[in-house]
Amino acid sequence: MFCNIRNDLVNYQGDWAAQGFWVMLVYRLGRWRYGIKHTVLRKFFSLLYKVLFKLVQIVTGIELPCEVVLGDNFVIDHFGGIVISGYAQFGDNCRIRNGVVVGLAKVDDPCAPIIGNNVDIGAGAKVLGRIKIGDNVVIGANAVVVKDVESGMIVAGVPAKVVGRVSGQ
Repeated sequence: MFCNIRNDLVNYQGDWAAQGFWVMLVYRLGRWRYGIKHTVLRKFFSLLYKVLFKLVQIVTGIELPCEVVLGDNFVIDHFGGIVISGYAQFGDNCRIRNGVVVGLAKVDDPCAPIIGNNVDIGAGAKVLGRIKIGDNVVIGANAVVVKDVESGMIVAGVPAKVVGRVSGQ
């Protein structure tokens, strides 16, 4: 856990005041508590996690439950209005901004997107449903992505459509 926190701090340029870093701290605590063998201690840390999760959610406007699978170097660039489903999965080197929602398309289908490595999600984008986003993808601001996106693509619009290729792909 502490190695991950150190890496998160590096991702936020050593800025302890970055609200994205606060969210990552609580996320790391939530993941870490699952490994505690002693029941009473695990329950204590679970309660602490739930209180801190709600506090950070209220203060930052970011909902990142510890059930989300995150790769290395996940960065929340700006705070506010970010909701990520506990069913979502992110690869390495992903970046999201304010107003992003990564979640379910239908309440009765509890399956959120699987997002590859090196994915940059623009402000206000919505990525919804049982879809896969490939590696090295850029999702434009305010895009609504409801279909799979191949690796190396740039998507934008409502609904999102391919508008180009990431250079070098």
